[in-house]
Amino acid sequence: MITLQAANPAGLHGTLTVPGDKSISHRALMFGAIAHGQTRVHNFLTSADVLHTMGVLRALGVEITQEGTEATIEGRGLKHFTAPTRPLDMGNSGTSTRLLMGLLAKQPFDMEMFGDASLSRRPLDRVAKPLTAMGAKYQLTDDNYLPGKILANQHLNGIEYHLPVASAQVKSAILLAGLQAGGTTTVISPLASRDHTERMLEQFGGHLQVDGLKVSVQAQDDLQAQDVTVPADISSAAFFIVAAIITPNSKLSLRHVGVNPTRDGILRLLKRMGAEITLSNKSTVGEPAADLTVASQKLAGITITAEDIPAVVDELPILALAATQAQGDTLISGAEELRVKETDRIAVVVETLNQLGADIEERPDGMLIHGGTPLKTSQPVELSAHGDHRIAMMIAVAALVTDGTVRLQDEESMAVSYPNFLTDLAQTQAGEV
Repeated sequence: MITLQAANPAGLHGTLTVPGDKSISHRALMFGAIAHGQTRVHNFLTSADVLHTMGVLRALGVEITQEGTEATIEGRGLKHFTAPTRPLDMGNSGTSTRLLMGLLAKQPFDMEMFGDASLSRRPLDRVAKPLTAMGAKYQLTDDNYLPGKILANQHLNGIEYHLPVASAQVKSAILLAGLQAGGTTTVISPLASRDHTERMLEQFGGHLQVDGLKVSVQAQDDLQAQDVTVPADISSAAFFIVAAIITPNSKLSLRHVGVNPTRDGILRLLKRMGAEITLSNKSTVGEPAADLTVASQKLAGITITAEDIPAVVDELPILALAATQAQGDTLISGAEELRVKETDRIAVVVETLNQLGADIEERPDGMLIHGGTPLKTSQPVELSAHGDHRIAMMIAVAALVTDGTVRLQDEESMAVSYPNFLTDLAQTQAGEV
């Protein structure tokens, strides 16, 4: 347990480069493994989640070397994985689990897989159902949870699948299986979701057809190795963006942040709340990126609906904190997906922020946040992140503007996506970055 820092009167200052994007780092490893040749990944995220993907691929015979934030993958195509000698450890990573269920759906050997206690409570039926329809074979618990097995399988069929809920992970799992399936595999989403898999497939020389919300692929095993530069993770940057906005006298610059339009919902929603966020040095090579500059300023409450959620789903906890400091109410609806993240993020966000003096009402699909409520506690309060990295970082940012002592349990959960978060946050307080 640690005691978190409140902001000093001078605010937060400096220029910071947050770690590489987690979603893109996962996919760079996977595509490097199934491409032909040597793939180099720059600004690779060395977080617990991504390292579990690396560990699984190594257990399947893929040669991967890593030095700091540089990774090199020796790819030999889709048909050159080898049977693992031990169960595949997914750790806390839902991305690893879901995407690898698709990528490994056509291998001639069984693969046991397991995760930690938190991941083992996250249902896999939404990804197992379409993959099973393609001919994949899985052995999961009765309720479709880990631990389980990906069973040996020699054949996959292309399908047309309408996603019941927009999900980049489920879409990606189906597309990765589709690269090995007979015929055409088509995924139709109800709303736009992040398109990192589609972009990376094209970068590695693959082919797909995109028609609005419909994406189609056919079998292909001729992907070629690439150099991939991973932009800074906008989900990690979001915590500093909000910290600067709600902490008086602050100004922060964040370098080379990914601003993929299927992923930048946090920027669009904050702008709707009245925030001014300056983008400069824009890059459109590979994944779009830009430098961001943001200062402390006032926000106003807004309404956030299901159409907004896919582009901001991982940033909703920190956005909820921002809304507590805005003038007026913020209503979040259509966010049922939060119930099946690392925690039930709707329930945990409401409970946690209310303990700090916020006024938030829980709804089945979201929450109603009554803004303009100063955060304070009359006596030291001990909060748990419930093993959820994004909740832990939200609490650390909330402590900056809380009048009173805030202590955090399981701060080590931040290592899932941002191992040095507290160090970087402390440096912005001292203006050292």
